[in-house]
Amino acid sequence: MFRGSKPNEINNWVCVLEKGTEYEVELAKSYLSSLKIPSNILSKRDSSYSLNIGEMSMVYLYVPADFEKKARNALQALNEQEENDQTNEDKNQDS
Repeated sequence: MFRGSKPNEINNWVCVLEKGTEYEVELAKSYLSSLKIPSNILSKRDSSYSLNIGEMSMVYLYVPADFEKKARNALQALNEQEENDQTNEDKNQDS
């Protein structure tokens, strides 16, 4: 029935993030906004079925094509920081 949800192609906009929850994308949008990177969210969540996981609930974050590289670098740095924070937290719990 479903063969994978793909981001829409929108002129002059690029999808830089795909997640299964709106919350994760809202956080990324807020982070990019703090860096003065414009972005918009496209949600394919089907509210009639109250789904929040899987192909019928994908949420996408788009930035203008001119900001793609800056946005991808910022999101990558954010992910690396979160991973480092989690690793440090795990180490502190083991001590």
